[in-house]
Amino acid sequence: MSGGNSHEAATAADRFAAAHAALKADSSVQFTMPPAPRPAPPPQWLFDFYDWLARVLKPVGRLFAWIGSFFPDAPYARIFLWTVIAAGAALLLWMVYERVRHGTWRLPRRRSARLAAIDDAAEESWAPDAAPVRAWLGEADALAAQGRFAEAVHHLLFRSIEDIAKRRPRLVRPALTSRELAAADAIPGPARELFAGIARLVERSLFGGRPVDADDWESARRAYADFALPGTWRA
Repeated sequence: MSGGNSHEAATAADRFAAAHAALKADSSVQFTMPPAPRPAPPPQWLFDFYDWLARVLKPVGRLFAWIGSFFPDAPYARIFLWTVIAAGAALLLWMVYERVRHGTWRLPRRRSARLAAIDDAAEESWAPDAAPVRAWLGEADALAAQGRFAEAVHHLLFRSIEDIAKRRPRLVRPALTSRELAAADAIPGPARELFAGIARLVERSLFGGRPVDADDWESARRAYADFALPGTWRA
């Protein structure tokens, strides 16, 4: 390398070093990033909740540990036994749900064609006794003839509840309201809708203070006539 080129390279290096020094001396230029702010610690109530949950679940953990102490050491056997216990617990919860919802203890099952035919035959053979029906319906008609339509519809509601009790003996309970009966899945949809229509008229009269007229009475009477049909309960 010639002397001239060497001098120019040294001069360029000096200029670069001077420019770099000037740049670093400029306070408006930031070369380093400040450390990120530390995240806020979780609230104390969250730690308190974790502590409370740990205390509540501690007996459950001891129970599982006690049950597991009876299991063999083979891992596959433990998996199998825990699966059986989980299935049993799920079955128990399902039965409790059915008890609360339908008022009866029952295991999950699929109805066979034979059982379905037996149930359908039983539904078909059931019908309100003619003499009692005529008696109470005559009473309801007498109330309606006097213009006491609300009482007549209330009479229909009582009879409908009696019919439900005959078809679903374990469903009707003293604490169960008409609205809860109207929402019970144990009653077929068409029968449930007809019963709900009668119950709404009674609720409107008793709690809403709205009068029940002759048209309402005729509608409720027709609803009960359809409600009592065996085919309505097989739908």
